[in-house]
Amino acid sequence: MNRIILLIVLSFLALNVKADYEPTFEIGKQKAKVCMTCHGEDGISTLDPYPNLRGQKVGYLISSLKDYKSRQRTSGLAILMQQQADALSEQDIKDIAYYFSVLGTKKEGE
Repeated sequence: MNRIILLIVLSFLALNVKADYEPTFEIGKQKAKVCMTCHGEDGISTLDPYPNLRGQKVGYLISSLKDYKSRQRTSGLAILMQQQADALSEQDIKDIAYYFSVLGTKKEGE
């Protein structure tokens, strides 16, 4: 009996996670359009100076964008990223990071 209840609860949670995922992914995708100019539509850059963002860890992406915004990253083409990061809110950063972290994974295709 306990196993049946556990199965029902886990099934319900899985449905909620998927329902939550889709709008967050789409919101991130819309906000990430400007990023795609340099980092590629699929998160894979075709230009050497720009890193791939597809499948990066969400924490790394958030940290990187915050570092650009606070001017802690200054090498290479940082000035371009600083200008882009300046226009982003905390929520924008989270949404964009989530989008690129999921892009190309099994989760995207669900």
